[in-house]
Amino acid sequence: MAFLNMEQQTWAFTFGILGNIISLMVFLSPLPTFYRVYRKKATEGFQSTPYVVTLFSCMLWIFYALLKSGSELLVTINGVGCVIETVYIAMFLVYAPRPARVLTAKMLLGLNVGVFGLVALVTMLLSKHGSLRVHVLGWICVSVALSVFAAPLSIMRQVIRTKSVEFMPFSLSFFLVLSAVIWFAYGALKKDVFVAFPNVLGFVFGVAQMALYMAYRSRNPAAAVVMVEEVKLPEHAKEVAAAPEGRASCGAEVHPIDILPVATTRDGPQPVAVAIDVPEPAVVTCAAAAAAGGDGLVAAELAMMKPDAAIAVEV
Repeated sequence: MAFLNMEQQTWAFTFGILGNIISLMVFLSPLPTFYRVYRKKATEGFQSTPYVVTLFSCMLWIFYALLKSGSELLVTINGVGCVIETVYIAMFLVYAPRPARVLTAKMLLGLNVGVFGLVALVTMLLSKHGSLRVHVLGWICVSVALSVFAAPLSIMRQVIRTKSVEFMPFSLSFFLVLSAVIWFAYGALKKDVFVAFPNVLGFVFGVAQMALYMAYRSRNPAAAVVMVEEVKLPEHAKEVAAAPEGRASCGAEVHPIDILPVATTRDGPQPVAVAIDVPEPAVVTCAAAAAAGGDGLVAAELAMMKPDAAIAVEV
């Protein structure tokens, strides 16, 4: 019996070491995201909520491990997690717009200072009941761990709405699934329900995120928008250049225009649009030009033009 118990503890220690390694990968998986934030000096569509909640969870698990004997491996990985999440949040506060910074600061003060302080106070009041204190803190850790696993639901909703996985790294989902499996085995071997139970839900959410990534990874809505705009541009230019019904065209038929890069005018370089007229035996008069909406100078120039000349129109 003692041999089996020692073997069980050995396996628990092994899974605990593996859990530390995999959890470290989970904590480091957003590095490409924050490298992008650093490079672009902007947080774009990224949110700070998952990192603030994860920091709060790490703080609680350290507190729980310090109260329960034989949980040193929980202290090590969650201590490292606190440091990494603090760095992420600091970078977010530097590069996020002001409203996002204010919201993040409020969450930090309310959750990581206020709520954690309240939990610590309640736990210390139960100091005479050691087992009750561990159980109360354990269920608090379970509820927070479930919220950590559920935090990416907002990102999943964004992926479904935008049909883009840009803000949901696959590596994070993969390591979450792997971490959930390892820590579930550790909790089962240690007979610690507070460690094993939340990782069941973590496994489910991780698999759901991976499935969502596989469904939307080949879609690029941004490219589709650009293609639509490129197709519509000539039509738009055609509509702008075409004369409305009932307006005289100075004896010429107006065709789709070609956009020229730059033309030098009295006001400096200006982009112009050229409408090519079809030769017709018609005479352009100043009155006809004025009826077309031009001022005196433009009307005079139009009057001197031949029917087969090109008309330069400023855009």
